[in-house]
Amino acid sequence: MIPIKGPGEIQKMRVACEIAATVLDELCSAAKVGVTTYDLDQLAKKLIADRGARSACHNYKVGNKVFPAYSCISINEEVVHGIGSMKRVLTEGDIASLDVSIVFDGFVGDNARSVIIGEASPSITKLVDETQRALLAGIEKAVPGNRIGDISNAIQRHVEGNNFSIVREFVGHGVGRSMHEEPQIPNFGSRGSGPKLKAGMTLAIEPMVNLGEPQIEYAADGWTAVTCDRAPSAHFEHTILVTEDGPEILTLPKK
Repeated sequence: MIPIKGPGEIQKMRVACEIAATVLDELCSAAKVGVTTYDLDQLAKKLIADRGARSACHNYKVGNKVFPAYSCISINEEVVHGIGSMKRVLTEGDIASLDVSIVFDGFVGDNARSVIIGEASPSITKLVDETQRALLAGIEKAVPGNRIGDISNAIQRHVEGNNFSIVREFVGHGVGRSMHEEPQIPNFGSRGSGPKLKAGMTLAIEPMVNLGEPQIEYAADGWTAVTCDRAPSAHFEHTILVTEDGPEILTLPKK
């Protein structure tokens, strides 16, 4: 069952998503050469707490595993769910994929962005740029009457049309009172497939795109997904609201 949010719930989602986006924006600005990923995670902790929110990923449990960080910070070959470390220092040309998910007043705001540290090669720059464009292509299809597969197919066509590959083990998802609600939103699929979209749905759409092959494996920490060929990866995510007037991006930073 895909939750349909009422006006009061939507307003709370807007607030939570604005907080998440503002924290992410400040985190991206702080990601510079010489900064450790641990420093960034501790900054995320402070920024979230300063706004009266809490991290949705800190202490998140999967089986017996407990996620120890306040944000997900994944560098280069790390696809998603990277854990901040004093040993990982940002260097020129790195891709830092920063994922911030917060809970405020009972609702979740979830967003992610990949930023290039300093300057990078044309292939890295293109990977990051086209991953963001793939996200926007998917969002454009989030209108009432379309289906989840229309979002998925738009992302897939954009990514593969630029000769990149799609990570298939992780997908987008509904979001609201929980970080993961129905439906699942793959970044690949057929047009006209899957559940029909209706106004009031809130969705986290998030393509994860690799420069090389699509296969991933897990690092020794059991959380961090890395590319099997160790080629770089990029990740973008917005929480959006389906409306009769078209998709509304909720994860925009406070002006």
